[in-house]
Amino acid sequence: MTVAKMSWQPQYRSSKYRHVFGKPANKESCYDNVPITRSVHDNHFCAVNPNFIAVVTECAGGGAFIVIPIQQSGKLDPHYPKVCGHRGNVLDIKWNPFDDYVIASCSDDASVKIWDIPKPFVAKNITNARKELVGHSRRVGLIEWHPTASNIIVSTAYDYKIMLWNLDTEEPVIYSPVRTIECHKDVILSMSFNLDGSLLATSCKDRKVRIIDPLKGRIIQESDGKTHKASKVLFLGNMKKLISTGTSRWNNRQVVLWDQDDLSVPSHQEELDSSSGLIFPFFDNDTNMLYLVGKGEGNIRYYEVNLQKPYLQYLNEYRSCLPQKGIGVLPKRGVDVSLCEVFRFYKLVTVKGLIEPVSMIVPRRSESYQEDIYPMTAGTQPALTAHEWLSGINRGPLLISLKPGSKSSQSHIALYEEEDKLLAKEPKKVFEEKLPTKTLWEIEYKTEIIREDKGKRRIGAKSQDARNSLISNGFDLFECPPPKTENELLQMFYKQQEEIRRLRDQLSQRDIQIRQLELEIKNVRNSAVY
Repeated sequence: MTVAKMSWQPQYRSSKYRHVFGKPANKESCYDNVPITRSVHDNHFCAVNPNFIAVVTECAGGGAFIVIPIQQSGKLDPHYPKVCGHRGNVLDIKWNPFDDYVIASCSDDASVKIWDIPKPFVAKNITNARKELVGHSRRVGLIEWHPTASNIIVSTAYDYKIMLWNLDTEEPVIYSPVRTIECHKDVILSMSFNLDGSLLATSCKDRKVRIIDPLKGRIIQESDGKTHKASKVLFLGNMKKLISTGTSRWNNRQVVLWDQDDLSVPSHQEELDSSSGLIFPFFDNDTNMLYLVGKGEGNIRYYEVNLQKPYLQYLNEYRSCLPQKGIGVLPKRGVDVSLCEVFRFYKLVTVKGLIEPVSMIVPRRSESYQEDIYPMTAGTQPALTAHEWLSGINRGPLLISLKPGSKSSQSHIALYEEEDKLLAKEPKKVFEEKLPTKTLWEIEYKTEIIREDKGKRRIGAKSQDARNSLISNGFDLFECPPPKTENELLQMFYKQQEEIRRLRDQLSQRDIQIRQLELEIKNVRNSAVY
């Protein structure tokens, strides 16, 4: 007699993100009076990092975008400076994932430009790009940075080509890409790298989804495009799956899940509604949550993605009466962990000239750090150099912890452990070699130099007082206008406090050095006497 074994599955699914809700920012935390572009191109028009928000804007006589410090909320000055150097409309902007002060833009003028944002930030017009990439014959619609290798960027244009660029050169203008991929017969609508950057997925106007080896430039997988017209495509972290949004055969909006090893048949298809607006997909690699943002509407649907059926578990929907023209997403390292925030959008509301932050929050009663909802996430250190990746090496991102006070991951520590040991040994070696060779004359001479340097600083401080008549509230009237809002005034006050603190630390270090050298002089004199 045989007994059939039955597998029991719970009726209710357990999930930490089951009750996630969207919370819009209050009026004081929004960005008002922003001249958002009115272009009909199907892009995000917004790029965000923990320091800045960049938004494509309306501009006469060429293309431009503006860069706003993320803390500088409130009403924007009508004459706020722009980043303007393109001869045509800006179509896409992306921040460098490894440098918050570097941004790339592409334009109708068939070029890609790399810009340096000044550090410390000063609101002024920027017209000279650090690098210009010239290779496409028609307007460039999309750009993507490599997720793990530094100084690698990919661009695609209306010439149906994908170009791979290496920025690790001294040339200000680069005319020849590392590789040109010519396997598409129509306009490319979206691009997405997988987690380690070894594969590139594209969706094309010919309805097909393709997976390409970016180094070899060959197609690995291709869908038939008969039942699903793909508009946007996205790799789902390390799940070896892709998601695409578009329309079905009956023109209903649709989301489709694919296995990256086989694009012949979709793993899952789900029809959403019969609206006509484009859907932007966003995926959180850490929580496995998928967000679907409708262009021209105020709603954001979100799901949890599973490896087994049901693949897409619907969680909830954020509803708003403010329609988004475009949207930006803050990298995970910038979220507010004290509020249990797991994702943050920046909605571009053209009808009001408004940028509205929307936080996705896990409701928790405890105010302490919730380690279970914040796994290790991608940091700001590249895992590879451009040369290493171009030579065929692939490596996943270096991870960091979001726990306050914890900056590095185990993988990062392992990577630099050998270098840290060398640095730790070096000061001891220098001390042992140099101390016996010191003479009384050398010590006195070094002490005198430090005292002279301190005297020069005092003279410099007096000459600065004469210049302060041209400075008001920390603003140089020749470089930037005085603050017009209370928020701007507070920001300048905090900057001044930080500068004062830094100068005090320098002075205290000088005093310590002088005292140490004076002690050494006494020791040398005493040893000479005895």
